[in-house]
Amino acid sequence: MGIFSRTRDIIAANFTDLLDKAEDPAKMIRMIIMEMEETLIEVRASAARSIADQKEMRRQVAKLDKLQESWTEKAELALSKDREDLAKAALVEKQKAGDMAESLRSEIALLDDGLRAAEADIAKLQGKLREARTRQNAIVSRLESAQNRFRMREMYAGTKVDEAFSRFDVLERRVDYAEGQADALSLGAPGKTLEEEIAELQSSEKIDAELAAMKAARGKSSQEG
Repeated sequence: MGIFSRTRDIIAANFTDLLDKAEDPAKMIRMIIMEMEETLIEVRASAARSIADQKEMRRQVAKLDKLQESWTEKAELALSKDREDLAKAALVEKQKAGDMAESLRSEIALLDDGLRAAEADIAKLQGKLREARTRQNAIVSRLESAQNRFRMREMYAGTKVDEAFSRFDVLERRVDYAEGQADALSLGAPGKTLEEEIAELQSSEKIDAELAAMKAARGKSSQEG
């Protein structure tokens, strides 16, 4: 059983009331749209059948009109031959054809009224369907926004953020420990003794004296040459 049972129910429906009463508005609006699309298909199919019936009836009316003309000609022929009885019988058949044609014209007129009503209903249904789809888009957008806000609030209010920052603290402590190990390697390293520092100075003086002697020798050699 659908939400709506007839076309008029859909046209008269108040979507706001339906959605306010629904536990799941998104599901309700999908059901409404599905019901309306099915109803539109049914109304159009019914209209198509009425149009096909009208065409058939108009063909029958045209045939009956020609039949009436034929009986009229036959009645006139019978009268010209002084056969009033045959002329009367021909007119009776003409009347029968005329009555049938008139009955079909009445049915065609009724179908015209029905098609005009169907056309108006289709236009209203399409308007309602556009409204429902617009509401659906709005509901989906609001629902997604609400879900996103809920997830954000759950994230900040929950333990996930705290757990993430606690992991940062652990990593920082590991880095501190690694740096401490590197610094600890330089602790207690033995320094130079006084004798070692004096020995380095003496070695440096010897090198400087040897370098000066070499320069002097080179200068004397160049003067003699």
